[in-house]
Amino acid sequence: MKREAVSATRLLVLGGVRGFGRAHGYEVRRTLLSWGSDEWANVNPGSIYHALKQLTKEGLLRAHEAAGSSAGPPRTDYEITAAGEAEFLRQLREALVTVDVRRPELLTAALGFLTELPRAEAVGLLERRLEALAAFRGEVAPHLAWESGDHLNELLDWWVTSADAATAWTRGLIGRLRDGAYVMADEKPDDGADERPRGSGEADQRGA
Repeated sequence: MKREAVSATRLLVLGGVRGFGRAHGYEVRRTLLSWGSDEWANVNPGSIYHALKQLTKEGLLRAHEAAGSSAGPPRTDYEITAAGEAEFLRQLREALVTVDVRRPELLTAALGFLTELPRAEAVGLLERRLEALAAFRGEVAPHLAWESGDHLNELLDWWVTSADAATAWTRGLIGRLRDGAYVMADEKPDDGADERPRGSGEADQRGA
């Protein structure tokens, strides 16, 4: 199967279905829109339903046709397949390490599923993000030339400043994860309950 480019829509829809286990398209749409994904990722109802059908066509989701009843018309439920699980994790990993000023929504989508990764892997991916940020800054910074009087230097300076801020934030997240923040995929109870280990997480660190 062709490897699709990392996409916030594919990641969000696969992750949305995966989180439910089995869900009707309306449930997935309602959840994603409640996250504001239509604002920060341009994931609108039409693109969600299109993604559900396309991912099913690719064998990443399995569709179940449910008969109608007095409670409502026939509907289609979706569940993620083994191939879909692998694609979800691939998209998540790539989104975490991708630094692209044209697609800031990739990181936002990935952060919504950060705890679906083992702790050590999440830290490793974020360290790769630091490398990508350093490379991006290294490409842009040499072109700054304030003495030229060119107003486009403001754009270059914005990119450099943004890279510096993103680097500081990424290092902070790495530190929080190393200190035990959040319940990661390799630490979740078998029953799926979201139980935070004693003495870990940001709430504990802040004295909450």
